[in-house]
Amino acid sequence: MDTSILTLFLNASFVVKSVIVILIIASILSWMFIFERWIFISKSKDNLSSFEDLFWSDLGVERILEIGNDEKHVPFGAECIFRSGYTDYKRLSSQDLEAEVVMESVLRNMKVSLSREQMLLENHLPFLATVASVSPYIGLFGTVWGIMNSFRGLAGANQATLAAVAPGISEALIATAIGLFAAIPALIAYNRFISESDYLLSGYESFMDEFAAVLHREIHSR
Repeated sequence: MDTSILTLFLNASFVVKSVIVILIIASILSWMFIFERWIFISKSKDNLSSFEDLFWSDLGVERILEIGNDEKHVPFGAECIFRSGYTDYKRLSSQDLEAEVVMESVLRNMKVSLSREQMLLENHLPFLATVASVSPYIGLFGTVWGIMNSFRGLAGANQATLAAVAPGISEALIATAIGLFAAIPALIAYNRFISESDYLLSGYESFMDEFAAVLHREIHSR
């Protein structure tokens, strides 16, 4: 008897086949998002390190702002926070406003940029969390359904043997195996990316506080 996985899948019931197909699609999408998140977060970490080095160099904030205005340059991460805060600071500091009013507006704009960066960092992570938590149960549903059909098929049999139910049970257990195959990488990736996203957000918040302190000293020195 041919008991290859493909044969077991082809011989499975419609419900079990549907469960397996859903889990395979979820697994493929998960791996796509895992690679996309890995590239994005790696790029974000490199960008944070390089921009902090640039910011604390001797170029000055005006020169850093000019570099970001290059059409070929695409700012993101800490640089977006810097640009939103400093452009608002330049606009308001030229007006006859109190220093605290200016700083409140600057901080509000930087916090909005920080929220946008958080959304970008956490993009697709809810999907990975859903796959990690739901896939085993979907696979278990397919397994229970397949085993139920196997034993129901024995109702009209003259003799109940292990050989009679083994193929059906094997077909059903594939659903659980694929459910775990989809869930485990998604769970590991989700935990890893959440940790790295928190690290980056902490870096962005630290930069925002340091930059706000620089602007606060500058506006009060006038």
